Amino acid sequence: MDTDVLTARHAVAPSDADPLWWRSAVIYQVYVRSFADGNGDGTGDLAGVRQRLGYLKDLGVDAIWFNPWYPSPMADGGYDVEDYRDIHPEFGTLAEAEALIREALALGIRTIIDVVPNHISDRHEWFRAALAAGPGSPERERFWFHPGKGRNGDEIPTHWVSSFQGETWTRTTNPDGTPGEWYLHMFTPEQPDLNWNHPDVRREHEDILRFWFDRGVAGVRIDSAALLIKDPDLPEVGEKPDHPTEDRDELHDVYRSWRAIADSYPGTRVLVGEIWVPDIERFTKYLRPDEMHTAFNFDFLARPWGAASFRQSIEQTLAAHAPVGAPSTWVLSNHDVTRPVTRYGREDTAFAFLKKRFGVPTDPELGLHRARAAALLVAALPGSLYIYQGDELGLPEVEDLPLALIQDPMHFRSGGVDPGRDGCRVPLPWTGDRAPFGFGPAGTQTWLPQPAAWSALTVEAQEHDPHSTLNLYRAALRLRRELPGLGDGPLTWVETPDPDTLAFRRGDDFVCVVNTGDSAIDLPAHEEVLLSSSALDDGALPGDSAAWLRARPVTAT
Repeated sequence: MDTDVLTARHAVAPSDADPLWWRSAVIYQVYVRSFADGNGDGTGDLAGVRQRLGYLKDLGVDAIWFNPWYPSPMADGGYDVEDYRDIHPEFGTLAEAEALIREALALGIRTIIDVVPNHISDRHEWFRAALAAGPGSPERERFWFHPGKGRNGDEIPTHWVSSFQGETWTRTTNPDGTPGEWYLHMFTPEQPDLNWNHPDVRREHEDILRFWFDRGVAGVRIDSAALLIKDPDLPEVGEKPDHPTEDRDELHDVYRSWRAIADSYPGTRVLVGEIWVPDIERFTKYLRPDEMHTAFNFDFLARPWGAASFRQSIEQTLAAHAPVGAPSTWVLSNHDVTRPVTRYGREDTAFAFLKKRFGVPTDPELGLHRARAAALLVAALPGSLYIYQGDELGLPEVEDLPLALIQDPMHFRSGGVDPGRDGCRVPLPWTGDRAPFGFGPAGTQTWLPQPAAWSALTVEAQEHDPHSTLNLYRAALRLRRELPGLGDGPLTWVETPDPDTLAFRRGDDFVCVVNTGDSAIDLPAHEEVLLSSSALDDGALPGDSAAWLRARPVTAT
């Protein structure tokens, strides 16, 4: 182990001084391809991130979560990993990643990286070796190969449905050109699933965790964390009480071993799960003290706009986390989800992958009002907060990308019906009045085109507007740090007569009020308006708006 790695492993990080930092952290998601381009090739890179660390410091974040930055053929935006111990050459080098981790840490910003344990790239050395070795080989035991059903193996082994729609098995071709075995892929054919019943697979991922913890990362986000283990009998869904591919009990042994590794390092190295499990009780089992620290709360993200819907989600989430002592997490969007400005401007404001279609109308002005209000709502809730890059600028979904430029496999595997996720992955606008808006040097052609209208949404333009969405976020995160009642801790509901109003108290004197209706409402008694997502109307809170208040302290009776 070299000197730099030893230094990173034992560096005094902010997490050493505050071992519970993750319970209240503000975590900013960086999709590297679209954050900032340091070398002018049209693709975001680590050099661009390093140049913009000051922006993230000024925004007020505690940590950066990076989507996969490893070598990858990019069949699924980097979630088809070819090598976990290096950096994609379009993004930079391993040395640059190590420098970024150190530089961010010097600014008080921790680094969280993505791991994708369910599958790897079909170009990974393990899978290439498995194909070369042939049926029955030890190399193939690391995956899910199957001879197929029927007389000649022509029938697919199971009819499991892919997360990206379509079939989940692809047949190989033998060296002589005849049909070979089938292999499992719960996502695209370029992402073969690993067999987590094999000790090599478990050992390899434990070594990957150590590799990055040694380099100073403060945590890992675990992609598709509930999908790793499959029933070796390969039953169809419904043939057994347990689901054959989702949320299997054996998963908890995996994460207990990962937690032990994380806890062996100085400071607090966190495990964050991406867990799409609808049963709240099953969901919180992953958050027991010897497993993950936190997990994404997708229930709130998917809820339709409305006080009753939001309150139900908040109450259920807090109640489910309480028995295991884990903090909740709150997020409005990510690299997979339609941006809030667009989503909240639609007639159907809920989110579901299978409902995404071209041409769904939206009211961008209404959507922006609601997205700003939702930002204040989630920033005031107990627990940690995730912000997807660009949401702090109020960016809308880009829904008119040329079909020839769409890259997302969800679009192609839907037969072209689903527009895919590229619309929330368009490169960020930083400065100037024309593309690439400071994303890269002037004249750079970005990997996805930026709308001309984004000239009004650049960081530069918004910094000079005191009422901009960027300055709203900055003010909210500053207050979140300063006010002792915010972050992790209790919440008390403030009952209101209006069914479209949501209000709650944090600490002794902080109240958040959200008006999800159309008409203005009178604010409850207060001493000061700390922040509001819309200008007040003669002291009243307009519809689709939120306000933070300094209220009169609660007195003991």
